[in-house]
Amino acid sequence: MAQTPYERFIQARDFLQRHRLDYDTAYRDYRAPELDEFNWALDFFDVQAKGNDTPVLWVVEEDGSERKISYADMAARSSQVANWLREQGVRRGDRVLLMLPNRVELWEIMLAGIKLGAVLVPTTMLVSPADLEDRLQRGHIRHVIAQSSETHKFETLAGDYTRIAVGGTAEGWTAFTDSGRADPQFTPDGMTKATDPLLLYFTSGTTAKPKLVLHSQQSYPVGHLSTMYWIGLKQGDVHWNISSPGWAKHAWSCFFAPWNAGATIFVYNYERFSARACLDVICRCGVTSLCAPPTVWRMMIKEDLSAWKPPLRELVGAGEPLNPEVIEQVERAWGIRIRDGFGQSETTCQIGNPPGQLVKPGSMGRPLPGYQVTLLDIDEQPAQEGEISLVLAPSPLGLMLCYEGDEAKTADVMRGGHYHTGDTATVDEDGYYFYVGRNDDVFKSSDYRISPFELESVLIEYPDVLEAAIVPSPDPLRLSVPKAFITLRPGVEPTRELAGAIFAFARARLSAYKRIRRLEFTELPKTISGKIRRVELRKAEQAGGRTGTEYREEDFDRVS
Repeated sequence: MAQTPYERFIQARDFLQRHRLDYDTAYRDYRAPELDEFNWALDFFDVQAKGNDTPVLWVVEEDGSERKISYADMAARSSQVANWLREQGVRRGDRVLLMLPNRVELWEIMLAGIKLGAVLVPTTMLVSPADLEDRLQRGHIRHVIAQSSETHKFETLAGDYTRIAVGGTAEGWTAFTDSGRADPQFTPDGMTKATDPLLLYFTSGTTAKPKLVLHSQQSYPVGHLSTMYWIGLKQGDVHWNISSPGWAKHAWSCFFAPWNAGATIFVYNYERFSARACLDVICRCGVTSLCAPPTVWRMMIKEDLSAWKPPLRELVGAGEPLNPEVIEQVERAWGIRIRDGFGQSETTCQIGNPPGQLVKPGSMGRPLPGYQVTLLDIDEQPAQEGEISLVLAPSPLGLMLCYEGDEAKTADVMRGGHYHTGDTATVDEDGYYFYVGRNDDVFKSSDYRISPFELESVLIEYPDVLEAAIVPSPDPLRLSVPKAFITLRPGVEPTRELAGAIFAFARARLSAYKRIRRLEFTELPKTISGKIRRVELRKAEQAGGRTGTEYREEDFDRVS
């Protein structure tokens, strides 16, 4: 008898969980499930949720209040929401812009949208009206579901789209609370193809205008089995991913990866990040795995981590590469190594350090099950250093469908039988990959290739440095020299003496050709997802000039 989509999915999931500590077997023998018709919410989530009282979602507020929802209750409630959204006119293939914080309704609506076959467009609440106008137009949005406090951003945005407000009422908007009267028994309009569109992400735009990344009903739901494997999630885990809704990373491990594993998604909502408060919550609530971006980890290590004895088993970092100093400090305090991973909005986790494996300092790991990775040089030939590229024969299940509305860009990144990530790395004799930087970020100085990430990793080891970004600064002799833009810890003054001390600190730790020759104290420009916009810093440097907070190595008689 032919296997059902649920059985094929579970077979692949269970194989990875059985070999969660055996990378060689998992990578060699994993086979992605072959799916024709597949709706993750109906064919997998609802099936595993039947009669399942395990907490599926645990939301804790800063004031101590909390909500726990079971798998069974979430399945029933999302079906009710799906029926109600259908009453509001949401149909298969409709684009639904979703702009909500980490509240229970977000997960209800995500599941409901999948059941309906709608195309969800997650959007951060930090966007401006201009950003929203771009999303409404280029995303062909038919329905908007937004936090009531954000509805004012749409006042000047014309368009024929349904408006639904969550968390309160707003004039001209339908209240989401009305969904409680809908029928909880859901029947889909028809079958869902695994290749049907499901998610549309606007990338964070570190180098250009945001691209539209389109994912299918299988690329993220099933593709995130690789992310589940990287994190090391299993049934019964309580997983906290410190991430804001609206970005692909939120779908990575605030949605698909934990629920693929049968784990509990944990959320702690706060107005302002406090490392102490977060550490207290982790201990009190029994969080077993934690994923956090580099900025959070850098704030964590400002505390005496040894004062907490957390129940954590797995620690991972994502968003941008983690600096070795951060990893070492956490390991000294807790005996747990933060495991790095690499992926994009366009994919699930491609490369990572899964649990139980040798972790090489500075390495983001090895290719994860379901991905064949190679590095391509400028001539698009395999090399020890080059662009991280994915083999497309066969195409990995976790890869996007396309860049919507940009056939040329899609063709460019899919050329030559590979998907080109735009990121550069090196690989060693054991198959471990080491991140170098975005292709656009790596530059030459005196004919030497400079990796900004390597230099930035040294700078943030200095106690007063919170964040740093390296870009090329024009130089008549060397073509360009490394310049550091530095954000200091709160309360630290940007003085000439401090600049000299940082120059000396970096010089003692870097080869002569990598020396940082210029330094400027400033707040770093970032995307609304928190990634550093080095492109703005590069442009500012190319324009020339010198600010009052810039220091140059030659300004000092002696740098020792």
